Amino acid sequence: MTGTGEAVAAGVPGARGSGGDGLPRHVLDRATFRAIAGARGGPEAVRLLRAGQLSKRALLLVALRRVAPRDEGFREAYDELCALQRSDRVRWEEVLLRPELDAWAADCLRALALGPAAPPDGPDGPARLGGPVRLGGPDGLGGFLRAGAGPVLDLECDGLRWTPVVDHLGPRRVDYGRPPAGPLSTAELRDWEDQLAAAWEILVRRHRGHAAAVAACVAAVVPLHPAPGGEAVSSAARRAYGAVATSLPGDPVLLALALVHEFLHVQLGALLDLVPLHRPNGPAVHHAPWRPDLRPAGALLQGTYAHLGVASFWCAESAAGVTERERAEREFAHWRAHTLTAAGTLLECGELTQDGMEFTEELARSVRALGG
Repeated sequence: MTGTGEAVAAGVPGARGSGGDGLPRHVLDRATFRAIAGARGGPEAVRLLRAGQLSKRALLLVALRRVAPRDEGFREAYDELCALQRSDRVRWEEVLLRPELDAWAADCLRALALGPAAPPDGPDGPARLGGPVRLGGPDGLGGFLRAGAGPVLDLECDGLRWTPVVDHLGPRRVDYGRPPAGPLSTAELRDWEDQLAAAWEILVRRHRGHAAAVAACVAAVVPLHPAPGGEAVSSAARRAYGAVATSLPGDPVLLALALVHEFLHVQLGALLDLVPLHRPNGPAVHHAPWRPDLRPAGALLQGTYAHLGVASFWCAESAAGVTERERAEREFAHWRAHTLTAAGTLLECGELTQDGMEFTEELARSVRALGG
């Protein structure tokens, strides 16, 4: 970003090369690409994907600046953010990577493009933004510069630190598919801290590779209400990089598993912003072993990748011998088989790009190698 918005993403770490338009290009070498496909990319892969997210969000804000040049509140906040980029790079990145900023900016652009034709209560209308489109002030970009979202936890185990915010106060302009919980009481926040700390110990001591990647990527945990029957739920949103939404399952092993599962959804979403892995979803739908309904190729790829993490989690739990061995072995065998079946469906569906085929082949190889 600059004051004029003409040199977006210049100097973003991880951006290499440039195209004919002079903008930097984010390049993933094949080894890193395959490591991501196998859910073993670690903090280095997160750093490259994070750089892509910074560029994406900067471009969204530049687009808003151009389509709404007379919005004084937005212009002031935009100029403040540009000044922050020059004076405090770390803080600038924190603001741009607020998980909900991506969805907010995209919704604003969509609503402004539709104008009076926007359905007032439809999914593409201003109602999704809480009323008329507000680009500046506390309900717009200014809110991302100043609004808090909740307490920041400082979780440390065996030298690995994770500092997520428990986002029970933020604007949450992202739909996680479940009602968010909050504001939380002091006692409820203490419970969240205790259970996340217990889950963090499990991740660090038995799944350290996943833990390092989660610490590098996941900046916010959004509390959710459980399902109506009391079952724990978790979710990630395609346009909320860096956030995992979950209820508390009451079992730190299952909370640790939810963090791994949803982190992989977040990571794949960031990769898809850089590398198309499948053609746009068409009418074709496919069987997903873990769901009763048929899924388009993109959704099946998301589920398959996340369940690679589930299978690897239970494989490590079985090897550690801490969780009930019979349970861990049963879960591992179940999810390994389901993930391999889904990967085979993807490879035969004819809807993957060449990169998508390579990605899925490496994913399947990684699943087959588990427990070997």
